[in-house]
Amino acid sequence: MFFSGVELFPVEDRKKEKNSKFLSRLKSKREKPHSRPQLSERHSELVDTIRAQMQISEAMDACIRRNMVQLTARRTCGQIDLPQISLELLIGIFRSDFPNEKSYIQWKSRQVNILEELLYFSAELPETERVIIKTCLAKIRDTKEWDVAMSPAQRVEIISSIRQVASKAFFQQGKFGLQNETYYWQAAYHLNIRLYEKLLNGVFDILDEGQLIEEADAILSLIKLTWSTLGITDKLHDALYGWALVQQFVDTAEGTLLEHAGLQLQRVVSAKEDDCNEGQYMNSITCLKERNGSQKKLNLVQSIFLSIGTWCDSKLQDYHLHFSEKPVHFKKVVALASTIGLLSSADCADKVIVNASREKVKSYVERSVEAAIGRVAVTVLESKERTHRLALLANQLRLIADRELKIFFPVLRQWSPESMMISVQKLHQFYGEILIPFLKGVSSLSEDARSVLPAAYALDNELGQIYTSALEEQKVQHSPRPYLDHYQIEKVSGPLIIDWVIGQHTHILEWTRRALDLEVSSMDWEPLSFHQRQAASIVEVFRILEETVDQLFGMNLPLDITHLQALLSIVFHSLDAYLQRVLNQLVEKNHLYPSAPPLTRYTETAIPLIKKRLNEYKVLDDIMLDRLNELTIPKLCIRLNTLQYIQKQVGVLEDDIRNSWAAVRPSLNQTQAEEEPVEILESDSLTHNETVDELFGTTFNIIRDTAKDIGQKTCDLIGTRVVFWDLRDAFLFHLYRGNVESTRLENFLPDFDTVLDNVCGVIDDAVRDVVVISIYKASLEGFVWVLLDGGPCRAFSDSDIILMEEDLLTLKEFFIADGEGLPESLVEQEAKFAERILHMFSLQTETVIQMLMTASELISMGLDSNKQGHTNLGDAHTLMRVLCHKKDREASKFLKVQYQLPMSSDYDDTPLGDSTSRLPRMSDVLKRSTSIRWNKKRQSSFKSMKKKIQGATNEIRNVGR
Repeated sequence: MFFSGVELFPVEDRKKEKNSKFLSRLKSKREKPHSRPQLSERHSELVDTIRAQMQISEAMDACIRRNMVQLTARRTCGQIDLPQISLELLIGIFRSDFPNEKSYIQWKSRQVNILEELLYFSAELPETERVIIKTCLAKIRDTKEWDVAMSPAQRVEIISSIRQVASKAFFQQGKFGLQNETYYWQAAYHLNIRLYEKLLNGVFDILDEGQLIEEADAILSLIKLTWSTLGITDKLHDALYGWALVQQFVDTAEGTLLEHAGLQLQRVVSAKEDDCNEGQYMNSITCLKERNGSQKKLNLVQSIFLSIGTWCDSKLQDYHLHFSEKPVHFKKVVALASTIGLLSSADCADKVIVNASREKVKSYVERSVEAAIGRVAVTVLESKERTHRLALLANQLRLIADRELKIFFPVLRQWSPESMMISVQKLHQFYGEILIPFLKGVSSLSEDARSVLPAAYALDNELGQIYTSALEEQKVQHSPRPYLDHYQIEKVSGPLIIDWVIGQHTHILEWTRRALDLEVSSMDWEPLSFHQRQAASIVEVFRILEETVDQLFGMNLPLDITHLQALLSIVFHSLDAYLQRVLNQLVEKNHLYPSAPPLTRYTETAIPLIKKRLNEYKVLDDIMLDRLNELTIPKLCIRLNTLQYIQKQVGVLEDDIRNSWAAVRPSLNQTQAEEEPVEILESDSLTHNETVDELFGTTFNIIRDTAKDIGQKTCDLIGTRVVFWDLRDAFLFHLYRGNVESTRLENFLPDFDTVLDNVCGVIDDAVRDVVVISIYKASLEGFVWVLLDGGPCRAFSDSDIILMEEDLLTLKEFFIADGEGLPESLVEQEAKFAERILHMFSLQTETVIQMLMTASELISMGLDSNKQGHTNLGDAHTLMRVLCHKKDREASKFLKVQYQLPMSSDYDDTPLGDSTSRLPRMSDVLKRSTSIRWNKKRQSSFKSMKKKIQGATNEIRNVGR
């Protein structure tokens, strides 16, 4: 800068200011100043930055500036060379300018070495002058002689002797006729290049060596002033700067440096052809490089490109090792390799170069994958994990394939589209050779088999998918298509899974039986918790089933429809066994109805016209009585909650199995896709899906329907038990007994209210309304029973009918509960039959008698409407009971004359005997119910479907064997 005419402020004038500015700039990543300095001041700041970056002390900087000012004042020509600078510094800098003697000796030796390199070794000097240089430099090196013994005049004399020899070399012409060329451009290029590299390294932040300082561009422009002294050209600068950036990346692993290096080297590649003189000069700057076992002389640019290419090649030979942790660098290194010609560029039209690059990339893939395989193999062998080594190895190979696919292949596909297939083949072949002997020894789903088979299957499946995608990408549609030879895991695991499922089948049925024994056999039905009101046994059953499903699909092994059938067979038989046990513990609600009392007339007796039915009594055995005693309302409610839970949980289980099955289907389809035409696959897929849907529907719909039917039967039993068993004495035997006015219905509603409170306290919200409806229906049925089968103690006058109509309205309002209970429309609909019975009591006796005579004629004609066991308004049985309970002289007379019924007064006005031990007398009353019965056709269909699934299980067992 001094010799270029750039003005520099003396450092002493700015020392304090520049110190604070520069240090603050380094610590804050060199924040830009708010005011722009003058040009000369800016240059001085840059020199200060260079000094700090090169770690030169301010004291030494001051000495250099002082001596350069003196040299500038004495110079007689426009150029300066390195010998002049070193000589000027030697004569102007002394021991006292250094903090210690060691620093001084190191600095002085450096200057002597520079002079020795430039004049003694490089310059074309006569022997006499070479001896002079050698002698003078030896004296300077000798500290005692140079710094102690010699006087200043003697030192000047030695420097002058050297300067005279150096001046002869200075005035020699350059060899290539370039502008500003000096003798030392070619004679000392090796030293010039090293010095320039040192200057270039000043752009890297000493506080963070992976970053360029903010003033990098300005410093690069500034050191351009040294080009004429050091013999640097644009091309040399770009090559050397790119080389410096690459080396800095190697040291720091900062990716942005690699990007900058690529840009600099691209400028070298795209630069115009050198003219003849510059080309000769560039070729004269030579380096010896060892290549393929022999040394070769290259020019500097070629040597730089070769060095960078060698480095890139060494990294790409094992890119899994060098770029797995920092994959972002891989693309940059490949781009750099392409820039320097190691790989062909994207727009290269030379087929020879393109093919060579393709083969080179194939080589990289093969070597890198092989090296990665070798490393993981060693790691697995040295692993102390309990997992089988083949499983560990498969998992590691999958990681290699994943990195290859996501990181490396997207970059390498430009040169070698088949590189992904090459890596897959390497991985697949390596593992297959180790796996096959293991597969031959697998005979059961042991711990090792459960570890290795899923890992091997996952590896095989993933590699197959990658390989197929690579084939499709290359549009390889012509046969034969080079597919992978799969490991055939399904052939080994299929029978083993069947054996496992069969074993689970037996285990689960036994476990289900044990869980039921705790509640069904002991009748100890209790809710699981306040919020979970189902029985604990069904939760345990579903837990076992869910665990089995998770275990089966958690094996991560290939499954087919046979395995699905076996699994659904387990689900069906387990839940079916549970439901059948629950059903078998119920009793028919007919056992709860009281015996029908004998038919009587209010006063007179008469000879009956129609055949009188016999009284039928049946003594309940101890087992039935025990069941009735144990089937309390709370326990029936828990059973109903449990059945509702089954219906809900079956849907969850079905969805779980469907989703798990759908998850394994893509892998199965992928394997089939490599062997079957698309048309066949689509047809098979449609048939398969239909079969699966039918299998799911058959299994789960039967379970749902069975649970629903048993639930309805349980619900009906709850209502019947409340009215005809629990409230028999409190309600049924006392309502309207003796007279209506003193035994009104409202007197018994607190009993119903208590029962409903207890029921709502244990029943699940989802079935609460249906239970309340069942109780409401049973209460209406009991009301009708009192009207028609109330016995000799009950007879109703016209005024009583009005009161009973009011009671029926009260009953309806009770269950509507001001809109908070049952829907009004439903309550009204269910009460219609009771209302009609009451209406018949309000008819004229003559009308009822005429209706009875008509119904009797139908009986004689074989058209009895009561054959089905249901109470009908117009049948003879109902009409006669209406007449029996009418407090009417004409009705009594008719019954006496026509049927010879005894008077009601002939019977004791007390409840019947032990009604719990007898069946009701009249079958029409016994069978009167609105409940849904266990349909015989449904039973037959259900049993038929059970046989089908059992048959499928037997087939599965045979296949497994």
